[in-house]
Amino acid sequence: MKRRQFLAAASLGSLGLTAGADAKEAGKVEYFELRKYQPLLGSKKRQVDDFLRNVGIAAMNRIGIGPVGAFNLKYGENGPSLYVLMVHKSLESVVTADRRLLEDDAFRKSDFVNASLSEPGYVRYESSLMAAFKDLPKLEAPEKKGRIFELRTYESHSIKAAKKKVEMFNEGGEIAIFKKTGLQPVFFGETIIGPKMPNLMYMLAFEDLSDRDKRWGVFGSSPEWRELRGKAEYKDTVSNITDIILRPTGYSQI
Repeated sequence: MKRRQFLAAASLGSLGLTAGADAKEAGKVEYFELRKYQPLLGSKKRQVDDFLRNVGIAAMNRIGIGPVGAFNLKYGENGPSLYVLMVHKSLESVVTADRRLLEDDAFRKSDFVNASLSEPGYVRYESSLMAAFKDLPKLEAPEKKGRIFELRTYESHSIKAAKKKVEMFNEGGEIAIFKKTGLQPVFFGETIIGPKMPNLMYMLAFEDLSDRDKRWGVFGSSPEWRELRGKAEYKDTVSNITDIILRPTGYSQI
């Protein structure tokens, strides 16, 4: 492992956040950073959109972050928000991203980055960092066409329960059942930093809401899913589920 990679892993490892970084630093597993921006209202509400479209995503791509997804909320939580999904190839990328972006001329000199205290570019953003599941180690972007995305968050009442739910998707075969029954996963991620811990998140792609309902119906009636769901070892692993529907922006890379 190179010195920079070691230091990046060590900085997270000191907080107990490496999630098996020895295997993942080799590039076998990606890391997903999901940001939820609270845009300004009124005439300035599109500042985050404009920055990402014209400057931000290209700058991220230049330093190796990508693809980058940008999504508007279609159904779910209240209030305006913009979701940005950044795909990192290593923990080092996560740790050093801000520094490397500020070394990029277009990013550093943009009005958005240099916004004043009295005229900020957005209100706030919150962020989650996830490690991809071993049975879906890299993001799988669907074809670019009319589509929606479902983002689900599974919270657990304990670390043990959260690990068992991850196991259910991997060793238990739930990801394989998803694919067999026609659900299209984009990513599965175990949250290692973020709100509402412990939790995992995953994203699915659909053509529209009718397609979503149809595919979930096939999954729900699958004998393999019913058998897996009935196993005692996987009972009571999820205490709360948050489910939102997102629509990609015109400039989203996912």
